[in-house]
Amino acid sequence: MNILVLGGGGREHALAWAILQNPKCDRLIVAPGNAGIEQIAECASFDICDGGAVVEFAEAEAIDFVVIGPEAPLAAGVADRLAEAGIPAFGPSAAAARLEASKRFTKEICDAAGAPTAAWARFDDAEPARAYIRQQGAPIVVKADGLAAGKGVIVAMTEDEALSAIDEMFSGAFGAAGAEVVIEEFMEGEEASFFVLCDGETVLPVGTAQDHKRVGEGDTGPNTGGMGAYSPAPVMTPEVTAAALERIVKPTMAEMARRGTPYRGVLYVGLMIKDGAPRLVEYNVRFGDPECQALMMRLGAQALDLMLAAAEGRLAERKVNWAEDYAMTVVLASRGYPGDYAKGSVIGGLDGLPETSWEMMFHAGTTEIDGKITATGGRVLNATARGRTLQEARDRAYAMAEAVDWPEGFYRSDIGWRAL
Repeated sequence: MNILVLGGGGREHALAWAILQNPKCDRLIVAPGNAGIEQIAECASFDICDGGAVVEFAEAEAIDFVVIGPEAPLAAGVADRLAEAGIPAFGPSAAAARLEASKRFTKEICDAAGAPTAAWARFDDAEPARAYIRQQGAPIVVKADGLAAGKGVIVAMTEDEALSAIDEMFSGAFGAAGAEVVIEEFMEGEEASFFVLCDGETVLPVGTAQDHKRVGEGDTGPNTGGMGAYSPAPVMTPEVTAAALERIVKPTMAEMARRGTPYRGVLYVGLMIKDGAPRLVEYNVRFGDPECQALMMRLGAQALDLMLAAAEGRLAERKVNWAEDYAMTVVLASRGYPGDYAKGSVIGGLDGLPETSWEMMFHAGTTEIDGKITATGGRVLNATARGRTLQEARDRAYAMAEAVDWPEGFYRSDIGWRAL
């Protein structure tokens, strides 16, 4: 098969790496890719949010299957355009992608489906939003309704913090994403990420993970896109997993189908678990980044078969084969991230790193310039490893991170501390 992966981050490097393990893959193209992806696949350059451009490229290159990595092309309807052209694709329609593209839409779906989630209210004007915050008090959660590249959520521990989040969103800090805000009750408990594949009818769990959203050690400081993750999540016991499936995921999928917008693709179910009871924090309509890196390390070649089955409506005949293993990914980011950071610094020490089914350095924000790997993003590398225990996976991942010669970068030294 000729396979096209859309995206250029660590998630897409991990997806490409897993797809290449599968003998069904004859040719792999990634658009736009990055310096790490270039070492294992062909890279192409076109606008991945332009459905017409994606279809044109796929037809010209005789692509048999398209895997859509990030949320922006999904929200833009790229999967719809591919479906119209008869090209199988992994990822939901634009209508179904609203589960991530609009926080308000997700809340309305949860209410209709009876799925447990935080109490909420929506506002398109700052003054009533401020009044609501003063009435409710803190801690409280303020979310930009639309897509904000993982940065539109403020967990405010004080009223002042929440009020300044409202000012920031309505002043245009998140562009159109912040034109409407959703304010939610603060939920206590332990967070976990639950990944399920859906083909419009069947729901198949494909793994659990926990990520570290905050930039600093001990989960302190501002939220980021994620500084590391590990899989599986200890808090996701068989009982919690079953409760999440029966009370949250399946009712949501049934409601989506009832509305004529069946969900196909991967559903990232962000959960808050307290006293063994899961509640929904958020849905994402793609693999989490960096959770995907840890998941792909564990899934390997079967990832392609599972994604194909989801796209072709054959999930009922598939099952996931798990080894008794653990995986961890540690994000190496540019100093200053998630705020302002410099671009263009050269990264050394990558050549001698292991590249096996147990250890991989997945690239995120990298570009090759004059034969040198340079940092061109906030989150730049993902040191990812598997082990028979989480400690073994951690030791391997950190050995890779420590071997990188990049004074302009940093990483957290405590990924996995809750589980370890």
